[in-house]
This record gives sequence, structure tokens and C-alpha cells, in this order.
Amino acid sequence: MTETVPHITFVCQKNGGKSQMAAALLRDLAGDAVVVTSAGTAPGASLNAQSVEALAEIGVGVGDEHPKALTAEMVEASDVVVVLGSEAQVVVGPGTRLETWITDEPSERGVTGMERMRLVRDDIRPRVEDLHRRIR
Repeated sequence: MTETVPHITFVCQKNGGKSQMAAALLRDLAGDAVVVTSAGTAPGASLNAQSVEALAEIGVGVGDEHPKALTAEMVEASDVVVVLGSEAQVVVGPGTRLETWITDEPSERGVTGMERMRLVRDDIRPRVEDLHRRIR
């Protein structure tokens, strides 16, 4: 009996920060045991440098990732689509589970810079770990 490899897609609006962080964390945790994609509903031009730095602080890299637009094919190929935040809206078909993670936004409390990125990373990380446990 062959097992299928789960395919997870992380989505946010710009695909430069939160969804990229979640994807990098899951890739680091699961390796080849999971196919991981990230995309945005209105992708920006580049990754958030502080997001990349916050991941590097814990030994996680983003590789050659860059912001990309979410496509219907990405959604259809996914077993689970995780939307980070409330700005991006995604519709999935039968057989694809949709999760929405309302993440902490420290900037709403006046926290900015690297302190903000560390808090965002530390909010997303346990959610990714929980997702990894649930899809194995």
C-alpha cells in the first residue's frame, strides 16, 4: 500500500510574511513528508526581510521562495489550505479542508520591527506544529 504525501498551502494577502513563515516552518519540521506551498491573493514584490531574519534566528531558511499568486490549481492540489489572517479570502472545493488562523498582530499594540516579527513567528510556530501532528 502506498501512502500519499499531504499537500498543504499557506495563504495570506501579500505572501511576503506570515504565509511564507508558516510554510518555511512546516518545511523545516516535516521535510519531504509534506508538500508545502505558499501563495497570496494579492502578492507583493518581495519577502519581508524581517520575517526571513526572524526565521533565521531559529535556524529556519526560506530557500529561494518569493511571493506568488494563488491559483485555482494550487487550491485543487491541496489537502489543506491555511489562510493566515482575515484579509485573504479563499474558496476550496470538496476534499480540501480550509483553516483560518487569525494570527496575533503586534503592530496593533504598537510593537514594530524585529520584536513584532518574533512575536508573529512565535504565534505561528505552535500552530504549524499542531497542524503537522494532525496531518501525519
